[in-house]
Amino acid sequence: MDSSSKEVVLDFSPMIKVYKDGHIERLSGSDIVPPSFDPTTKVESKDILISKDQNISARIYIPKPNNDEWVARMGPEHPLPIAYEDSWISLEWVASHLHENGCDEWINRYADFEKVFFAGDSAGANIAHNMAIRVGTEGLQGINVEGIVLVHAFFWGVERVGSEAEKPEQLCYVDNLWRFVCPTSSGSDDPLLNSGKDKNLGRLGCKRVLVCVAENDLLKDRGWYYKELLEKSDYGGVVDVIETKGEGHVFHLFNPKSDNTLSLLKQIVSFMVTTSVSREEL
Repeated sequence: MDSSSKEVVLDFSPMIKVYKDGHIERLSGSDIVPPSFDPTTKVESKDILISKDQNISARIYIPKPNNDEWVARMGPEHPLPIAYEDSWISLEWVASHLHENGCDEWINRYADFEKVFFAGDSAGANIAHNMAIRVGTEGLQGINVEGIVLVHAFFWGVERVGSEAEKPEQLCYVDNLWRFVCPTSSGSDDPLLNSGKDKNLGRLGCKRVLVCVAENDLLKDRGWYYKELLEKSDYGGVVDVIETKGEGHVFHLFNPKSDNTLSLLKQIVSFMVTTSVSREEL
């Protein structure tokens, strides 16, 4: 066997390893569960094709009478910024269902375009933020983004924030990871990654933001810094931060039934419900 097939050149554990011969070993996140109906939660899911040309698909979950949509695409075979473009195309596809004129009956029947939320964790939170920026700068006709939920958001930058400088062994990891997934980027101060470098930050296209951080997460201080940046910008909405003590990055994925995970979920649900109620009372 060629020795290059065993030599690791980039180690992004616990996600992937890249070998000298170019092949990639996925350490997690490669299992895809088929769509189904869960009799316990009464949640049904299905897969739909958004764009055949761009090969964009989505899985829709419908816990009646509500509806959520999640879009995922595997990297690094599809390097950034393609995930941002795919997400925007997907949002435009959702918006095409305004007035019940879309191609998917679930969205036509159940989607409430006056109460839309973007949410994600880690890189997904980064995408949710950037989609809200794009809504604020370009608009998305017929869609009212009430709020966004950013869980352990993958934000970064060249200048150290908070306690980051105390963890030199992890800094190189994050810098290299961004370079790897976005090879055309200008670096860690790319506005897609460093919201402090985005001239459009104050135009964030939602009314409220919930930032969730974890005490033992390297990215924790970036979450608090994001709140500070928004409050200093022209953004006119409200930003809240909740911090989970004693936990690390995306702990909820590894311990989905833990007390801290359930507490986090309840806080996110409360944020969404409160946002919707507050709007109705105005």
